[in-house]
Amino acid sequence: MTEILTSVAGEKPAAVRLTTRRREAIAGYLFILPDALGLLVFIGLPMVLAFGISFFEVDGFGSFKFVGVANYVRMWGDPLFWTTLKTTLVFAVMLVPLLYVTGLGLALLVQRTNRFNTVMRAMFFAPQMVSLVVISLVWQLMVVDKLGVLTRLAAAVGLGSISFLGNPNIALFTVTIAGVWFLMGYYMLIFLGGLQDIPKEYYEAAKIDGASPIASFWYITLPLLRPTSFFVLLISSVAAIAGAQAFDLVYVMTRGGPANSTTLLVTYIYAQAFQYSAFGYAAAMAALLVVLMMVTTVFFFLATRGGRFDNE
Repeated sequence: MTEILTSVAGEKPAAVRLTTRRREAIAGYLFILPDALGLLVFIGLPMVLAFGISFFEVDGFGSFKFVGVANYVRMWGDPLFWTTLKTTLVFAVMLVPLLYVTGLGLALLVQRTNRFNTVMRAMFFAPQMVSLVVISLVWQLMVVDKLGVLTRLAAAVGLGSISFLGNPNIALFTVTIAGVWFLMGYYMLIFLGGLQDIPKEYYEAAKIDGASPIASFWYITLPLLRPTSFFVLLISSVAAIAGAQAFDLVYVMTRGGPANSTTLLVTYIYAQAFQYSAFGYAAAMAALLVVLMMVTTVFFFLATRGGRFDNE
């Protein structure tokens, strides 16, 4: 009788509601199942296998010899490992702030919708449509000693003959600038999405109160971009440490030189695995690289509360 009255009142019985919720939950799990399987098969399983291989001496020809923590002990005493780790951290410290500033700056520049800004957005995002290997080759030609466009420009303005890729003191910075040029359009789009979510009424109220554009940016734009900023800082930091895009830049432009000044941890891992066939040692360094990325992720979550606002 209660179920009949409830149905007459326009509400579904509890049993029906539970069944509907269960069906929605099953549908949701089915939707995420392909991605979950992909992550498990192509990321999770290789990570577990790589961690297991780190305890073996592997030559790549089917020979497995259990060595315990010998690869980790070797890593601790390898001065080139510490050099590449330091270079990786320096690269991340340079790349992440530059990507944040350029991405946000470009987003603020083209946030208004008109034909000119539409063309500018396409131009800034255009490098993403080209292979990073091609981008690396173009930049290598631009900064090649004595013949590159940027090299000649530096000489024309009185800076002398600069070896952008031959000087160990500036080679890493040159690679970083090339990476920023390639990635800034991608992060511009992310910031554009965040800017478009900010209600315009806030800016109109601030303008009525006499707030300057700088004050509006400092007290409205930046605080309300906190979730977007968290996302940008997190993924750019993890990508910089992992060498997601940096590997192609370094491998094509400098091959890790000069004097290992641009050798990142990911390129050193590649060299140990595929040039010296030290797969166990490379797996040990890869395991440490994963731990470093996890620490970075936890740090950003704790430092920014996951990008949430203070009142959440």
